[in-house]
Amino acid sequence: MNTLKQSVSWWCFVPNLMSPEALVRTAAEIGYAAVELVDQPYWQIVKDHGLSMASMRGHASLTNGLNRRENRAQITDELTQSIALAATWGIPNVICFSGNRNGQANQLGAEITAESLQTVAKIAENAGVTLALELLNSKVDHPDYQCDHTAWGVQVCEMVNSPAVKLLYDIYHMQVMEGDVISTIQQHHRHFAHYHTAGVPGRHEIDAKQELNYTAIVRAIAQTGYDGYIGQEFVPMGDPVAGLKAAFEVCTVEKPTTLLM
Repeated sequence: MNTLKQSVSWWCFVPNLMSPEALVRTAAEIGYAAVELVDQPYWQIVKDHGLSMASMRGHASLTNGLNRRENRAQITDELTQSIALAATWGIPNVICFSGNRNGQANQLGAEITAESLQTVAKIAENAGVTLALELLNSKVDHPDYQCDHTAWGVQVCEMVNSPAVKLLYDIYHMQVMEGDVISTIQQHHRHFAHYHTAGVPGRHEIDAKQELNYTAIVRAIAQTGYDGYIGQEFVPMGDPVAGLKAAFEVCTVEKPTTLLM
């Protein structure tokens, strides 16, 4: 079956629920293609189990991010180093963050974020790495975060106008903020480099107890011709291995022969 690749987000399982070795071994046995956001000391273990790494964090601070000019020098340096590491280890996506508003207008924040990303866009292009600006909710998990709506993130990408600058469309976060997930994917998929999952509400398993139809969502993603990873980023309430197996099955959708243009 020709299906989308799936990855597992490290922090949801290690160290609270599983050891690093257990998570990597379990992911490989289930059929996951990659792990992501892995602590660097464990990168070689991931490779030794035949798995890829789908993403890594590009800079340290989520709240003090790209939307402030005073942060630019430090974040540019961090991203430059991260891009080099990602290229060496074959990690396609380097995740970055807008930062919090702290009273800043959305339009100004978008302009400054685009300026900041432009300073490293060519470096990422030359390295074959994508800078993925993450969409997060400011309603529940990340109060005051500025890149909290798809339209804002798309505006930033369009201002940068680089194939190496796209969005991480986190389905959980955007369901909390704006809903309309499938239509958003259909309209803006060209700006989405990576996807994350989790159940709503609660950020737990993507099962029948939550409100999103992940089979339909993944089918919509496949329809766009997407060839990256679907990253499972839920925090399990029950057995973590059972949760990983169930999520993998839910998101195992065969790629269509006719694509959305």
